[in-house]
Amino acid sequence: MNAWFTQHRAALVAAFRRLWAAPLNTLLSLLVIGIALTLPAFGYVALDNLRDLGRNATGVQQISLFMNLDASKKDVGEIENRLRAAANGKWRFVPKEEALKRMQSSEGMAEIVASLPRNPLPDAFIVEPTNTEPEALEILRKEIAGWPKVAHVQLDSAWVKRFDAFLRLGKLALWMLAGLFAAGLVAVTFNTIRLQVMAQSAEIEVARMIGATDGFIRRPFYYFGALQGALGGLLAALLVLGALRLLAGPVGELATLYGGAYSLKLPGFAAIAALAGIGALLGWLGAQLSVSLSLRKFD
Repeated sequence: MNAWFTQHRAALVAAFRRLWAAPLNTLLSLLVIGIALTLPAFGYVALDNLRDLGRNATGVQQISLFMNLDASKKDVGEIENRLRAAANGKWRFVPKEEALKRMQSSEGMAEIVASLPRNPLPDAFIVEPTNTEPEALEILRKEIAGWPKVAHVQLDSAWVKRFDAFLRLGKLALWMLAGLFAAGLVAVTFNTIRLQVMAQSAEIEVARMIGATDGFIRRPFYYFGALQGALGGLLAALLVLGALRLLAGPVGELATLYGGAYSLKLPGFAAIAALAGIGALLGWLGAQLSVSLSLRKFD
């Protein structure tokens, strides 16, 4: 076991030395990898923020339930009991007297309300379900519409469905973009490792002559590719964080102009570690392909 750790530690040290030996080439490679990972990573963060923004938008998560005009307090109590059992979320009751007062306080409506012979507004409930998926909202709306003394149930499901379709389209485009840039990252690592194998061909031949195994020869190149990819992933995380910091101010000002408050959600430690891990995996894959093809000429 000690020998195994010693071999891997030596391979990792050798990979660090190769990165440090050519700082300019290393910097350029890291920039290419970092930019390749930045675009899909930033797209993922942007879609995540859009999803949160859509969920927090006024009215998107609400279902409005309007009672019949002849509904009694007993009917209202029954609806309350049904909501406790069916609606997994928050809800509040809006009596028709309160709704009439709100309408009367609106500009230009006081005289109109005063001329009415009776209150034309029904009792209502505002339901805010926990599950805001379009399908779940539609199922709940249909269920509530079938309850007794319920005159109308309002849900802006068309807007929610359009927004959800937009997010699905964005995710699909993001996966396609990520696949293209992942292939480019593998190609960059492949070419870098191939050049290193060609430059060290004499050393590899001597190592094989004295009995070095394929694993011993390949291991430093694998570590080099994985290490280069991981550092590129960290650089991509820094670029994404920098871009979000720059956009935080304008986004907050735009939300204020629309009468709301919103702050961009930054990626956490887990997301940064995942990005570095993806870079390391792609770098290792490129090194694996490159070493396997380049070492065939030594067989």
